[in-house]
Amino acid sequence: MKILFIGDIVGKSGRDALASYLPELRKDHHWDLCIANGENAAGGKGLTESVAHDLLDLGIDIMTMGNHTWDNKEIFSFIDSAPWLIRPCNYPVGTPGQGWIVKEVSGKRVGVINVAGQVFMNPLDCPFTAMDRVLAEMDVCDYYLVDMHAEATSEKLALAYYLDGRVGAVLGTHTHIQTADERVLPNGTVYITDVGMTGALISVLGMEVTPVVERFTTKLPRRFKAASGPGMVNAVWLDLDAQRIIRLQRP
Repeated sequence: MKILFIGDIVGKSGRDALASYLPELRKDHHWDLCIANGENAAGGKGLTESVAHDLLDLGIDIMTMGNHTWDNKEIFSFIDSAPWLIRPCNYPVGTPGQGWIVKEVSGKRVGVINVAGQVFMNPLDCPFTAMDRVLAEMDVCDYYLVDMHAEATSEKLALAYYLDGRVGAVLGTHTHIQTADERVLPNGTVYITDVGMTGALISVLGMEVTPVVERFTTKLPRRFKAASGPGMVNAVWLDLDAQRIIRLQRP
């Protein structure tokens, strides 16, 4: 099972970069399933239905979210009717949306799970116990992939070791900086601390540079806006049967 996982898409620059580079990536890397983190895809804050369908039209099969799931209130109008969309599974019971998907691909069942961290993040249920619960609830799958949306590198790596051998991949998102620590853990789970960001190349994590610098230098509130201009794509390509992971970056 070969999977392309695209790092956090930020605004129009990210979407345009994805539209430009996906054909090139397809030539070099075949995949059976394409997954992307879309929590910042609409103007850098949340997701709208029209933006989601633009991404689906590009060939994305599943979209994961994170702590910015609710930033664009339009999501409440479609999250419960979007079988291709998942938000972190450790939100309280009764929260709109779903935390995992089982998708059949070429006769195989692929379970995709979204979970959020607790360290330096908004408080949610423990991601470790949430993953135990979800894996127990899900029907048996041939492959499992986890988007661990978290700030602390230690929490991401700890969860990966906790799940090592129980899932095929644990991929970190949220920090928007691609890490150079892709690896196969002792029991066969492929891992990377952060896949990186798909957004404006000249930016601070996808946001315009000046307001972010002013926020740091003046300590005063500033409104952040998704940066424009040339974009970059950060992603990973996985072969879960061969236990391989390759970092991809297209600036």
